[in-house]
Amino acid sequence: MARTKISTLNLRIDPNVKAAVQAAAEREHRSVANMVEVLIRRHCEQSGIPVNETSKTRS
Repeated sequence: MARTKISTLNLRIDPNVKAAVQAAAEREHRSVANMVEVLIRRHCEQSGIPVNETSKTRS
């Protein structure tokens, strides 16, 4: 099933942190948005915070 974007997150971060996440994303051949999602998911998993999966398909 294809996932669809369901929410937007706007945030302000230090330019050096932005550059670091851009470099990390490029290294893993990901978009910055996907890299941020992966990092959040990793943190939640390591911290025992459940992330409920939402999958929606386009008709």
